[in-house]
Amino acid sequence: MKPLLILKAGNAIAGLPAGWGDFEDWIVAAVALPEVQWRCCDVSAGEELPLHETVAGVIVTGSAAMVTDRLPWSERAAAWLAQAVAHELPTLGICYGHQLLAHALGGEVGYHPAGREMGTKQIHALAAAATDPLFGALPATYPAHVTHSQTVLQPPPGAAILAANSFELHHALRFGPRAWGVQYHPEFTAPIMDKYLELRSRNLAEEGQDVARLRREVQPTPQAQTLLQRFAGQTHAQ
Repeated sequence: MKPLLILKAGNAIAGLPAGWGDFEDWIVAAVALPEVQWRCCDVSAGEELPLHETVAGVIVTGSAAMVTDRLPWSERAAAWLAQAVAHELPTLGICYGHQLLAHALGGEVGYHPAGREMGTKQIHALAAAATDPLFGALPATYPAHVTHSQTVLQPPPGAAILAANSFELHHALRFGPRAWGVQYHPEFTAPIMDKYLELRSRNLAEEGQDVARLRREVQPTPQAQTLLQRFAGQTHAQ
């Protein structure tokens, strides 16, 4: 059985406790399907991307980098992802990965005009989600963990908007028959989200955000997490 690829686009926030792991560890823990085999490629550290036909699908992680910086490794990953989508390789982008997919396919990425969105936020499913194989099982509204300053300002041609909220118009997109992206982090747990808020507390306070309230609002996000399980399950049911 082919492995599911985690395309690592960078490391999680600095300052997390030792032993908490990184994006790839949280994704594997969230999926929790023993039949799924994994392979991680840290493209941000210069690792070579595998041939598309050697993997069952790909999950692209978040990153502290910005898509608009057009870093060489990021542009290389974008070209690889564009080919993956064209060949209908199952693909899911998370946060930076979501934005990178949009960029790779002809969309526009940039800083969100309203600034940073961070914390546990309510996500609202849109009409296109009802018949989607990944998002159709999610409720009309569900919580998800969010941390981003950049956004998909304009989705690529043909993309469907699956979820949004009052701050972020493109919280989930379907880029093709087997390609999706989410601006939120389905792999985060409540303790991870709370620690992110603690580590970003000075920045948030300087931006006028109520850090204490944001931390009180952190809660588990089991519905969002099931998205990863369904994606991984589909890639290994072929």
